[in-house]
Amino acid sequence: MDSHKNGWFTEDELPNSNSFALSIKYERVLHREKSRFQEIIIFESSKFGRCLALNNCIQCTEFDEFSYQESIAFLPLNCHPRPKKVLIIGGGDGGVAREVLKHPLVEEITVCEIDEAVVNAAKKYLPSLACSFANSRVKLVIADGYEFVKNHKQMYDVIITDSSDPVGPAECLFQQVYFQNLREALNPNGIICSQAESYWLYL
Repeated sequence: MDSHKNGWFTEDELPNSNSFALSIKYERVLHREKSRFQEIIIFESSKFGRCLALNNCIQCTEFDEFSYQESIAFLPLNCHPRPKKVLIIGGGDGGVAREVLKHPLVEEITVCEIDEAVVNAAKKYLPSLACSFANSRVKLVIADGYEFVKNHKQMYDVIITDSSDPVGPAECLFQQVYFQNLREALNPNGIICSQAESYWLYL
């Protein structure tokens, strides 16, 4: 496992990665597989708990995942007067849906995740996030989010793009045409919220 050496998981496929990297000391690897779309790794750290990495990029850790999930969910939900129908593009770990479920006005959540292997791994190893999939208000669709929005059959009050970074299967979710398609899938006064990386990595 190239990213795991001497008990450290290292994420070095970052912008300007010739000058810095992110490393987390781990206790053991719980899960590793190559799906149709990406490599999925879940490892356990004494500091960060269980950590999910896709294509060697850390997506979330049990220690601090709440800060991301709450921010990307509560910001658009609390800016909308009646967010009844919510669409989440990506979100295969279930964390964003878990937070959206906390809003009392939300009646229906559709999670469109391209990689079913991520969902299955999260259900087994990250149940504190994936617990949302057991809720009757959550509908899981295994499909390409870009195509799902392009050919949308319903309209939504809030659309959240909880994707990985703009490489691999998520690259199309950062293109202008995708956001145009999102706008067409919104009800009047609808709100879009998207993961947009960290600009600090590009300085």
